[in-house]
Amino acid sequence: MPPVIVWFRDDLRLSDHPALHAAAKTGSPVIYLYVLDDTAGRPPGAAARWWLAQSLRALGAEIAARGGSLVLRKGPAAKAVAELARESGACAVYWNAIAQAPHQAVERRLEAALAKLGVDPQSFPGDLLVQPSAIRNKEGRALRVFTPFWRRVLSLGDPPKPLPAPKELRPGPKIASDRLESWKLEPTRPDWAGGLRETWSPGEASARARLRDFLKHTARVYVGDRDRPDREGTSGLSPHLRFGEISPRQVWHAARFAAAEEPALGPGIEKFLSELGWREFCRHLLHDHPDLATENLQTNFDAFPWKGDKTALAAWQSGATGYPIVDAGLRELWHTGVMHNRVRMVVASFLVKHLLIDWRDGESWFWDTLVDADAGSNPANWQWVAGCGADAAPYFRVFNPQLQGEKFDPDGTYVRRWVPELKDMPAKLIHQPWQATPIELASAGVSLGKTYPQPIVDHAKGRERALAAYAKIRRS
Repeated sequence: MPPVIVWFRDDLRLSDHPALHAAAKTGSPVIYLYVLDDTAGRPPGAAARWWLAQSLRALGAEIAARGGSLVLRKGPAAKAVAELARESGACAVYWNAIAQAPHQAVERRLEAALAKLGVDPQSFPGDLLVQPSAIRNKEGRALRVFTPFWRRVLSLGDPPKPLPAPKELRPGPKIASDRLESWKLEPTRPDWAGGLRETWSPGEASARARLRDFLKHTARVYVGDRDRPDREGTSGLSPHLRFGEISPRQVWHAARFAAAEEPALGPGIEKFLSELGWREFCRHLLHDHPDLATENLQTNFDAFPWKGDKTALAAWQSGATGYPIVDAGLRELWHTGVMHNRVRMVVASFLVKHLLIDWRDGESWFWDTLVDADAGSNPANWQWVAGCGADAAPYFRVFNPQLQGEKFDPDGTYVRRWVPELKDMPAKLIHQPWQATPIELASAGVSLGKTYPQPIVDHAKGRERALAAYAKIRRS
């Protein structure tokens, strides 16, 4: 019996994998394939490439436990998949579709190549709760405001139940494979990934364990703690979702089941699912706007007077702005590959509004340093903060980093962890060290401008300058 190929993409799991499930039902031998294609869509940043390497190792181990092996190839995906089909004598190729223009273009090229070989192409929806075609306005376009979007998703009822991982799979023929190490996805000289290794265990098993832990412990306090960077109040699922180690359907149904079993979890679960919905919203936006990472959704922002201040950008990137909550977030990002969501908003607002630096510069930095950098969520969230995106924050909302720190990190626990030079500052001053007296600074071992920087911009002046710039484009 000729083999079938299952082409893995951003779906590095065996459970709830429609393409794998369908391939297993044929009873044919299965070839498991992953193609590293930096020409399809946006190539992953450095932190995401590190995650990808670990995730592929985990997937390969799961496949090996079932008697198979993961085949690795590099290059344009349509060409690589078609060549493997010809080389192996496969009768069909199965994959989960990705509702993004660059990936859809690859799928069309692959279908054309397979047709010439007489190989059957089979694709399945797999990366969303709801397909974009199901949520359109009267003009046939995507909804640009989250609340009606999410209301429409909820009105469609539960998504299909997740599919189980195949219990048995017939191993395919021995196929030549690249060595993962040859792809050089992981840093070596210097090896800056120590913090990532300390923080994360990529892979499907870890994703499912993290979801179980969240639903058992964190969901009950999610509403109150999700905005607190000093607490373990979030799910930590975003990078697992980014690489498809767990599917949105799995998260949805597990959360609904947990709420049904324990009604007290209801408020936390509803809020958690709405965050899953925001990810969905951003993916739908990307479907309609493939240039989301480079072009303002609101075109009047094309005339915004951004400042090309490389010195200020470098200070922001390195966590040396003189605003403790901002610096803590950027240092957390560099060490762990993630940043708490509340702090992401503060950090982004500071860059685009206090410093008037183009949101695309911040988005690019996040793309390279986030392990959960998602092609939809990352640019959509930056555009939201900048005010040029869909359902964007009001232009006059300029987060005060001092007040945000005092509200969401009241004891300074988060800042003390990531900005250790301020660890001995009293809580009342840790978010505004520039207000401390010389004696208070000396007692805490802090010398402003030497051991910790002075603020690179005055909040009031930065806010005034931002509002003037926004008013200018609103008039135009």
